[in-house]
Amino acid sequence: MKPSSKSIIKFVIFLVACAAFIGLGLATGVFSSFGNVFQGIKLSGASLVKLLVMIALVLAIEQLILFILGLIKPEKGRIQTLISLFSNALKYLTAIVILCWGLSILGANVGTIVAGVGIVTLIVGFAANSVIADLVTGIFMIFENQYNVGDFVEVAGFRGKVTSIGIRTTCLEDAGGNIKIINNSDMNNILNRSDHTSRAVSVIGIPYETDLEALEAKLPEMLIGMYQRHQDMFLAQPVYLGVDALADSSVNLKFVVEVHDASIYAATRALNRELFLCMRKVGVEVPFPQVDVHQK
Repeated sequence: MKPSSKSIIKFVIFLVACAAFIGLGLATGVFSSFGNVFQGIKLSGASLVKLLVMIALVLAIEQLILFILGLIKPEKGRIQTLISLFSNALKYLTAIVILCWGLSILGANVGTIVAGVGIVTLIVGFAANSVIADLVTGIFMIFENQYNVGDFVEVAGFRGKVTSIGIRTTCLEDAGGNIKIINNSDMNNILNRSDHTSRAVSVIGIPYETDLEALEAKLPEMLIGMYQRHQDMFLAQPVYLGVDALADSSVNLKFVVEVHDASIYAATRALNRELFLCMRKVGVEVPFPQVDVHQK
């Protein structure tokens, strides 16, 4: 695949910025301090053993913290969000601690590295501006409480449950079990469906010769029975909205019921089934496409 002109322009700008930052570093003498960073490093059996012990200790502490966090089963999504974010940040913190502590054990001048890393940070930051945007956006989303772990949201046409929120990305899982990983900076125009209840909608057709008034008189009792059989999904009694359309071969009736967004698909299927069976019980057959053949 050929690179786009936009990618080429970004690459050229990046090279120019790198050259400018390197020239600035040489002019200010920032890079001169790096020559003394690794002079104190002495590799020996004892230092290597200390390094391995340190790495094992830090990783063990990390796993212990993650295990303790995994035992917490909060009811509120806000707390689960903070746990998910802290668990994600802990991995980055572990890597930084191992790197700095390891260099210190080997005898490197960590202070010099930290002091001279500023110019490198500028270069990397310019190259990874999208990463910084993800980090900043993620922080703002957490403080503004736009969504939490366990919420059902819709982003760019993808609808799913928030399974985890990290420093850079957010994971959504749809009804089919598909997981979509979205950069935090791309979480725009979010529709949080957990803030309000959703509606399962069903449109069912009846023949034109049906006595509509007689059928409508029987609907209240039918709808009460549906609610009693599906109180695990229906938050209220289904509502008959009236004639939705006069179709080619049927009169379409529309029904809705309040549900949680987590069960909207299951509730829609249940409502369709109940309406079909109830229509059968009162002697109303749901029309279906038929072909009439006339032979001369």
